[in-house]
Amino acid sequence: MMSLCANAHVHGAREEYMDLNNYFETHTGTGVLATADAQGFPNAALYSRPHFMEDGTVAFVMNDRLSHRNLEENRYAAFIFVESGTKRDGIRLYMEKLRETDDPAEIEKYRRHRTGGDEVPGKKRFLVFFRIEKTRPLVEPDPAS
Repeated sequence: MMSLCANAHVHGAREEYMDLNNYFETHTGTGVLATADAQGFPNAALYSRPHFMEDGTVAFVMNDRLSHRNLEENRYAAFIFVESGTKRDGIRLYMEKLRETDDPAEIEKYRRHRTGGDEVPGKKRFLVFFRIEKTRPLVEPDPAS
């Protein structure tokens, strides 16, 4: 896996952001978004890779479910990405929610997947924007090697 800086926001490096964007554009895999409510009770849900925005944030399209409700109480989340065909290759993103929109036209621009039932009238969706606070490899290298 490519070497990614551990603290993108501290360095403020546009290169770090572009490296992450390139990583997600060139790797397939499974993503899990982890959130917690105000009391710290955790939730994990499958999510597609993040959208990299021009302002340096990342965004996810979210349904009005537990992950989104948790972010209303606790703005911190982690996204874990496991590369296809591996058990140990991938990345962890630690993020802070900055804002969201429920504008259907804006959300539609970023929807990647459409499944049966997606077009239910009145179904609430959000485009939620995050700042990446820190990145880490999926599995830390063994210090003995």
